[in-house]
Amino acid sequence: MIVRENPARPSEVVGSVAETTDVDAVVGRAAAAQRGWAAVGLPERCAAVSAALEPLGPRVDALAELLARESGKPLADCRGEIGFALTFARWACATAPEALADEEVDDGAGRLVQRRVPYGVVAAVTPWNAPVILTLLKVVPALCAGNAVVVKPSPLAPFAVSALLADVARALPPGLVGVVQGGAAVGSALVAHPAVRKVAFTGGEATGRAIAHAAAERLVPSVLELGGNDPAVLLPDAALTDEAMDRLVMASFATSGQVCMAAKRLYVHRSLADRFVAAYLAAAQRVLVTGDPLADGVTMGPLVTRAAADRVRSLLGEGKAHPLGTCLPFGDGYFVEPALVTGLADDAPLVAQEQFGPAVPLLVFDDEDEVVARANAGELGLAASVWSADEERAFALAARLEAGFVFVNTHNRTGMSLRAPFGGVKASGWGREYGVEGLREYAQTCVTHAPAAFRAGGAGSGAAAYPTG
Repeated sequence: MIVRENPARPSEVVGSVAETTDVDAVVGRAAAAQRGWAAVGLPERCAAVSAALEPLGPRVDALAELLARESGKPLADCRGEIGFALTFARWACATAPEALADEEVDDGAGRLVQRRVPYGVVAAVTPWNAPVILTLLKVVPALCAGNAVVVKPSPLAPFAVSALLADVARALPPGLVGVVQGGAAVGSALVAHPAVRKVAFTGGEATGRAIAHAAAERLVPSVLELGGNDPAVLLPDAALTDEAMDRLVMASFATSGQVCMAAKRLYVHRSLADRFVAAYLAAAQRVLVTGDPLADGVTMGPLVTRAAADRVRSLLGEGKAHPLGTCLPFGDGYFVEPALVTGLADDAPLVAQEQFGPAVPLLVFDDEDEVVARANAGELGLAASVWSADEERAFALAARLEAGFVFVNTHNRTGMSLRAPFGGVKASGWGREYGVEGLREYAQTCVTHAPAAFRAGGAGSGAAAYPTG
């Protein structure tokens, strides 16, 4: 049995759910349903998925409160996440009929048909920090492409996303959307199931390696969006306006810093350093209120577990911690007071590791070559940002950063776009979500080709000739 406490009030049990004991049965039902689903026309599939999601609109408030209690995210943040997830779903259902359509060329070179064919059953292993959007990023494109999906939510936030998926499943063919509950053993059984033909995972690097290994054992493709130690680079002409600084503070501390693409290392040009610290502290006072996620005005809640809170405290090291914002009484929840930390070397744990919590280091640099080398240090390469009044200069520097997604003059969720593919390089994973590329991750291209030389009236060619075009 999975029992989940409220990380803001650990004595409060949010709920419990039985661990799945028969993963095979869930995947089997999905595989059986997928065959009929794949035979439905692409536009009709997309319309059916869209219709299945629409009734969730009136349930946003109830789902958001449940998500806030199980994850520790502020209530307004939870409402925002669920609303954004539904916005993405509508966009995906509207875009997929064209993005996933067959393509045909019939010209002087011959006839070429490219079909986008579903994989079969997709296993989606999803995290706790943004479970609704990170689940629908996988489920909606997979269903539109003609796949079935079996989701394993995180045991740290299983309730809101499972309730949402249950509603969707009821509106679609039985078995097409399945859910299994549990920890690593259940996840391993799901990924290793012979009927699973693609795996999608968002989460930590260590679990990602295990999932990639298990999928590779069966030669099953995967989409992995893993961790990031994401640098934000402020060039000498970066604007330190109130509005820009408010965004930068929230780029680090939204969801208590527990976001893969959060701004986790702040590289500030030496000429800005003193003014930057003053502006950053002032911005934090405006936008950061730490407290119970259900309380009005709170923008930062607890960490997800006591162990996570203890780990972040252990990373602070020898630097000077500048407390940020306003802190309401914590009680016995898993809270860590947010801090900007100065005076750390590049090899300090808070700099070199993904902290995944409310403590961010400030590092000073002198020139662009230096900051590029320092920002690119390490094996992670998910996101980054460049801040400058000169957009051309910002884009030029962005091209030198080893990151799958670089924001300009913003960072984190404020810089996302439904049309922009998102994912990492290096050890931050492979594959993409969002954008047309994200939709096409869940369809494989199959080709039928009649070369002109061998069509009726064609000139023919040698029996072992290479093509000329």
